[in-house]
Amino acid sequence: MTKKATLALAGGEVFEGISVGAEGETVGEVVFNTAHTGYQEILTDPSYAGQLVTFTVSEVGNYGIHRGDEQAETAQVAGFIARRVCKEPSNWRSQETLPQFLARNRVVGIEGIDTRRLVRILRSAGAQQGIIDSTGASAKALVERARKAPGMEGQDLASKVSTRAAYRWEQGVEGRAPQAKKHEVVVVDYGVKRGILRQLVDIGCSVTIVPSRTPASEILARKPAGVVLSNGPGDPAAVVGADRQAGDLLGKVPVMGICLGHQILSLALGGKTYKLKFGHRGANHPVRDIIGDKIDLTSQNHGFATDERSLQGKVQVTHINLYDGTVEGIAAPDLKMFAVQYHPEDNPGPHDSRYLFRRFLDLIEGGR
Repeated sequence: MTKKATLALAGGEVFEGISVGAEGETVGEVVFNTAHTGYQEILTDPSYAGQLVTFTVSEVGNYGIHRGDEQAETAQVAGFIARRVCKEPSNWRSQETLPQFLARNRVVGIEGIDTRRLVRILRSAGAQQGIIDSTGASAKALVERARKAPGMEGQDLASKVSTRAAYRWEQGVEGRAPQAKKHEVVVVDYGVKRGILRQLVDIGCSVTIVPSRTPASEILARKPAGVVLSNGPGDPAAVVGADRQAGDLLGKVPVMGICLGHQILSLALGGKTYKLKFGHRGANHPVRDIIGDKIDLTSQNHGFATDERSLQGKVQVTHINLYDGTVEGIAAPDLKMFAVQYHPEDNPGPHDSRYLFRRFLDLIEGGR
């Protein structure tokens, strides 16, 4: 038996559809992702904390859920939005359906709406707060609640999703034999994806993950060969102590930043960040690697960007987004640091940028 659900936007638009996953009500920033595959990785990516994710592909869930592809222990999104959800997946790896996964993880969702219309609204008006409800509340009341919900700017969500205690990670990429451990690496967890940890293991790193608010002095006391500042959700300027933490690491140990880590390093170097109108979320975004003089197709998930003008004379811009010209990578060779705005671990997405983990290894081992 189907149950009705409603999606209401702060801008006043209302969509009527069918409840999928858990029943109830959830509030968050409504965004969209253009990837055609990888819904399990997207739903479990901590960078999506506080967001209602719209999938632009016409049907989601057709290859089911495989436990092992998740990027965190549980789903991280605030809500799920789709045109159509497959109830009978067909794939030899499938262990449960997408609706079962959503219900098990208590993710409130809606399907059966015109996602093309929704995406056009978000592209024109920008990402905005919204609410999914399957309790039968009035559309007018839902719109008012969405308008009162706090936006992403000023929210330190990274500290909320970060681990509370340090731990070790040993698992590499499924089906690939990891290399012998050669280097101790510390990952600062602002909302790290397991795909990043698996790639580090595969290049021969012993990996320790520490909480987001760990002081630089405690990180350096572990005597790491390198430090990775991870991806994560929310406003980079609001992550408590992160820019000071990053600044205290620079010049003392090789540092690689990914996504939110890239933005935090930009702030540590005296730059500024700003909120994008509707963000970059997908698995097919072209980025120019200025150093390598080539184009990579990349996996992206961010709603903030680095202000290029604020970095002039302070750092080298190494990557540029070919859609809108925004900064996608920076480097400070004298400080043994580089960072990228996108996700080189390709979960989900193409493998074009895996070389960046090798570049980090070269930095550790003294290469350029």
